Amino acid sequence: MRVTVMGSGGTGGYFGGLLARAGEDVTFVARGAHLEAIRANGLTVRSRLVGDFTVPARATDDPAQAGPADFVLFCVKAYDTESAAERLRPAVGPNTVILPVQNGIDSAERIGRILGGDHVIGGLAAVSSVVEAPGIIEHRAGPDVIQLGELDGRPTARTQPIVDALQRAGIKAQVRPDIRVALWEKFVLICGLSGLTAMTRLPIGAVLASAETRALCQQTMEETHAVGRAHGVALPDGLVERTVKYFEAADPAVRGSLYYDLAAGRRLEVETLNGTVVRLGRERGVPTPANFTIYAALKPYTDGAPAVPAARA
Repeated sequence: MRVTVMGSGGTGGYFGGLLARAGEDVTFVARGAHLEAIRANGLTVRSRLVGDFTVPARATDDPAQAGPADFVLFCVKAYDTESAAERLRPAVGPNTVILPVQNGIDSAERIGRILGGDHVIGGLAAVSSVVEAPGIIEHRAGPDVIQLGELDGRPTARTQPIVDALQRAGIKAQVRPDIRVALWEKFVLICGLSGLTAMTRLPIGAVLASAETRALCQQTMEETHAVGRAHGVALPDGLVERTVKYFEAADPAVRGSLYYDLAAGRRLEVETLNGTVVRLGRERGVPTPANFTIYAALKPYTDGAPAVPAARA
């Protein structure tokens, strides 16, 4: 398949690298030193789980050079969604399918307003991977899952070829007829994981080891679950308890993407995550004090590390 990876950071670089290794026709859209390194040396993935590999890769900063794709793996940070969708226009042909795998719950709608809702399906990814250095992706943990589905839940012929390509690449891919529920299930998890590991600057194992931060993590997810239910999403009972057990079984060193962006002084997706829970909770009268605490603590870092005035003598 002809694949364009829009946003070749940790998630896009890793999954796109697997697709390229499996023989798919992949173009990476990147920028700056990362782009130049991919052009010069190919894309390298370092992983103790799937093995290290390097793929010769076609890379560009202009999606128009990629030409119309069969499907687009849309992996930019949530705050760049609209600007990236505008840039993507030349790579969208009549039959192009756009698969967003971003944090948050409304990426497909935001992209669809710009490029047409008929081009977009719902999607989400579960993986821990980051850009270790320009041209190098460090894959830290699985489960390396991509779920996708039509937003209205109807079965269509266009999703299966994408699943087949992903599975050929060794990615655990599946069609979810209830993709909106799946998006919210991940949203519950990521608001707890990313929110707490960023706010405390600790990995999930240390968060769970303290009774107080463990309780705050669980309350954060319970609030998110309640907000989803209030907005008509059929989230299952027991989801938060199962998610806590998932955290307990995971590598205790795992942290969420908010932490890595915070530690690097980059912009944060806190508006997309805990900030959205607070906003949607207000719309339905659902209290969200735990999410508000995380949102308030991280809000000053939204645009990167804030400047701190020098102390007076």
